[in-house]
Amino acid sequence: MCGFAGFVDSPSTLHPEKTIRAMMDTIVHRGPDSGGIYAGERAVFGFRRLSIMDLTAGGSQPMYNEDRSCVLVFNGEIYNYAELRKELRGKGHRFTSQTDSEVIIHGYEEYGVGILQRLRGMFAFAIWDDKRQSLLLARDFFGIKPLYYSRHTKDGCLLFGSEIKSFMAHSSFIKELNKDALKPYLTFQYSVLGETFFKGVYKLEPGHFMLYSNGELEIKRYAEVQFDTVEETLDSYRQQIQQTLRESVKAHRISDVKVGSFLSGGVDSSYITALLMPDKTFSIGFESYEGSFNETGLAQELSDQLHISNYKEMLSAEQCFEKLPDIQYHMDEPHSNPSCVPLYFLSGLASRHVTVVLSGEGADELFGGYDGYELTPAMKTYSRLPFVVRRVTSRLVKDLPKGRISTFLMRGGQTVEERFIGQAKVWDEAEAQDLLQNDYKQGPSVRDITSPYFQEVKDKDDLTKMQYLDMKLWLPGDILLKADKMSMAHSIELRVPFLDRAVMELAGRLPSGLRVKNGETKRALRSAAKDYLPEAWAKRPKVGFPVPIRHWLREEKYYQILKEHFESGTAAMFFHPKPLLKRLNDHYSGKANHARELWTVYVFLVWYKQFFESSSRQAVSSSGQNSREEALV
Repeated sequence: MCGFAGFVDSPSTLHPEKTIRAMMDTIVHRGPDSGGIYAGERAVFGFRRLSIMDLTAGGSQPMYNEDRSCVLVFNGEIYNYAELRKELRGKGHRFTSQTDSEVIIHGYEEYGVGILQRLRGMFAFAIWDDKRQSLLLARDFFGIKPLYYSRHTKDGCLLFGSEIKSFMAHSSFIKELNKDALKPYLTFQYSVLGETFFKGVYKLEPGHFMLYSNGELEIKRYAEVQFDTVEETLDSYRQQIQQTLRESVKAHRISDVKVGSFLSGGVDSSYITALLMPDKTFSIGFESYEGSFNETGLAQELSDQLHISNYKEMLSAEQCFEKLPDIQYHMDEPHSNPSCVPLYFLSGLASRHVTVVLSGEGADELFGGYDGYELTPAMKTYSRLPFVVRRVTSRLVKDLPKGRISTFLMRGGQTVEERFIGQAKVWDEAEAQDLLQNDYKQGPSVRDITSPYFQEVKDKDDLTKMQYLDMKLWLPGDILLKADKMSMAHSIELRVPFLDRAVMELAGRLPSGLRVKNGETKRALRSAAKDYLPEAWAKRPKVGFPVPIRHWLREEKYYQILKEHFESGTAAMFFHPKPLLKRLNDHYSGKANHARELWTVYVFLVWYKQFFESSSRQAVSSSGQNSREEALV
């Protein structure tokens, strides 16, 4: 696991090596072990290394082909590198290291962009081809590893890298807020657009590559999520899932450093842990909340049954509020999923013991794990009425005061495309529009964002449509982004065995009834897990990574912190203070639960201060992880 930054065609950069070193310094937390630089006539690459495979100097990057006409910087892991290496050696390629990185550059020589179809793993990489005078950027199938690019520069140069913050060390970068990003963020809780919160800075989408040549950008998709049902029995799929996940975990455990796993009380991380059987597991809970906000007891119990050492940490509200600025700095963009907070501390705990952790992200999206994927019993009953009747009723109650009954009737007359936007819906879109100052009302609507994805699966059933949307937006934009940024903030590599192309191919064949049925989510996956876990763990309902923010915001200390932020001049630039303060006071007094809405606004203000108001940020990770570098170019 590593990080990289680079730029191409920057005539105003008089000292390219000094500039790229400054860019590298901002992401040293991603690779504290060593660094390397390539400075060519047009392209400049910088690389920070976290040593995982081939701990020798031979594994350092940038990495070259035999005649040094191609240069690579790569972040991630390729799990089928051994077979690809053997294949490429048979075609005459010579290798100088034992790394997976070298497979990519020789694979590019042999197959061009066709190598992307052959890679099994998580990756973001850049290759400069000196003969063709072209740059290739590519991102993995699921979007596990981040990759950003921008031409919002004074001299027209192209910037790219693992984290946006590295761009700010380049003198040509124009740092400017993207005003269109705020409105959809309030509803989705994460940066949902292709263009980030920084104007002119874009994410390369999962399963896509970009070619830059002769000053022109060309972006293409090389892989797609497929849901093509194949009718087989539950027992048949149970066995296939077991075999495929065993193989995936075996591939994901390959490492020359210590490997552990994150463990909660749910089936996903528990199943991965049982297959991995690491020496150590890691868990987080919250002080004073022994019920739904603390699964450390369950994690300890399972670890004891598997004869594994479990390490846990209990968090206080004070710790979480204190570290929130650092968390948002590492996220690059405002991200108000409360689980960012415990994940940051969980990664810190694990980093004191191991360098690689396996986790259960992706199981819900692939196998159907969210409660919202199935209608409630009441809605199923209501849905027996003709849709036209429900549709008319929905329109009649639309303008009534919001309540449980009116919301139920309104949703009952909507299609899945109208009612579903993913696993987070914080601010109602109309209420977000009313909250914002005029300059920030123009962002795209929810339908503008979701409709293109629904169109791609217009002939599928409602469950598949929801899973597909989550895999396109929620998974890369929320789940995987925070997994990458929070783990890398502490210089550890997080691997996700569920997000393997072979696992996806299998999950995509599951009939809907083997994903969700009669209130049971992840039906086939739970069946497969029963042979590896105590029955209680295989059956346990999903609780996510709950954080007690609704309780914290009813404490005087934290109420006052939010009140101060909401009354600030900064807040007034973006929001109308009156409705915001009313929600805060109603929540504080117990009249309503507005915790998520309030937290989403607060997080944005904290993030804005880090990137637009603070005079400076330390170049090294604010987690306190200084470079372990022993050999720099």
